Amino acid sequence: MSPIDETKEFLPLRIAVLTVSDTRVASDDRSGQVLVDRLTAAGHLLADRKILQDERAEIAAQLRIWSLNPEIDVVISTGGTGLTGRDVTVEAHRDVYEKEIDAFSTMFTIVSMKKIGTSAVQSRACGGVANGTYIFALPGSPGACKDGWDEILAAQLDYRHQPCNFVEIMPRLEENKRRK
Repeated sequence: MSPIDETKEFLPLRIAVLTVSDTRVASDDRSGQVLVDRLTAAGHLLADRKILQDERAEIAAQLRIWSLNPEIDVVISTGGTGLTGRDVTVEAHRDVYEKEIDAFSTMFTIVSMKKIGTSAVQSRACGGVANGTYIFALPGSPGACKDGWDEILAAQLDYRHQPCNFVEIMPRLEENKRRK
């Protein structure tokens, strides 16, 4: 059986892309562009795109704004996931997450290890959910963005992917907030 159930209709998601960098501008944001190119080629919609500097409070604020926007289903950030003092994206993400998707980090490490060996230990890619919105942090290299999208997110953000995917449980992400 194919992992894509062709009997199901593709459901395009509205995805925002955030590049975190102290040095990038729109004209040289290769990693953000990789994500935009891949998500639109897959049939999803670019809901918004921004570049922010490595400032934890600003990153967290933007993630909160997007997670509360009913016109955004998914946020993917790139950059600021390393180990240096200015790398605060993961901390900002965790400030916002209601639930962390622990296996996303594990899967990303497995994918990275096949490409860059033990250097994958330096990646702090992460994923979580806030306000019914999926939020993922990928490293800042174009290669890491390609790997994160091609090897994990493309399938999990496709409603047709079998045996399960993130899209099919989206309506239930906030069921704990419903009045009993």
